[in-house]
Amino acid sequence: MKNAKKTSVKSYSQCIEISKRVRWDIDRDVFRGRSFESDRKFLPDGITFIDTFDFLEPREKVFLSQIQGRTYANMFGFVERFITAKILEQTKDFWLGDQIALEALVRFCDEEIKHQLLFRRIESMLQQTMPANYKFHPDPNQVAVAVLSKSSWAVLAVILEIELFTQEHYKASIEHDPELSELYKDIFLFHWKEETTHAIMDELEWPRVDASLISEERDEAVGEVIEIISDFDSILKQQSNSDIDYFLAHSTRHFNQDKVNHLVKESHDTLPVSKRFPQG
Repeated sequence: MKNAKKTSVKSYSQCIEISKRVRWDIDRDVFRGRSFESDRKFLPDGITFIDTFDFLEPREKVFLSQIQGRTYANMFGFVERFITAKILEQTKDFWLGDQIALEALVRFCDEEIKHQLLFRRIESMLQQTMPANYKFHPDPNQVAVAVLSKSSWAVLAVILEIELFTQEHYKASIEHDPELSELYKDIFLFHWKEETTHAIMDELEWPRVDASLISEERDEAVGEVIEIISDFDSILKQQSNSDIDYFLAHSTRHFNQDKVNHLVKESHDTLPVSKRFPQG
């Protein structure tokens, strides 16, 4: 147990040092007075699967990618609401104990609050440049209340998976795509820098909670993870319908019903959480 404790303290200390080293400012480092390029995609085809829409013209693919990228950014805005609340709750175990762990988790919360502001800023900017009547339907507070009603084990498991796929998406798809908006790429570059340490802390906190459970409680918590992912899947399917409606409302040409059905079906297939969360 003594060795395990030393490893934990060292890991939290490393997170603090990394946090200090990669710390960034929204205006000074990310935006730098820039706007989103209107002729560039936001998300790579590997995430959106937009290349399956072979009947769309290049400019239409760009517009649809921007819609999906706007929703992708808003998704982080709402999941980070419950992430901040849960990690803040975890700090109570260290209030009168391990102050290194406490500092690391407080920094985690501070960075997540900054990320929420970042994604609100993105939405505000896109409201000014993209056509009117885009709607992002999930309410961050309602989603947070529903998620936080589950056990800590389940919530921390979902948070860890979110942190992991955030890194995977950036490194595997976003980072090296030359067709994307440079500002959009930089947003997820800086987001990725701080999410790296968050994943490390998740991997410390989740096992710490797991160690306090009996097998029956763990089985129940696994079921709660499935419920959360299923709920997210339903939310994103509703949002994908809204995104396609928005795309069609601002399209310069008419699509027959077969093409509309194809847009809706493929959009549903690209958004489910099961494809956002790494498997295995």
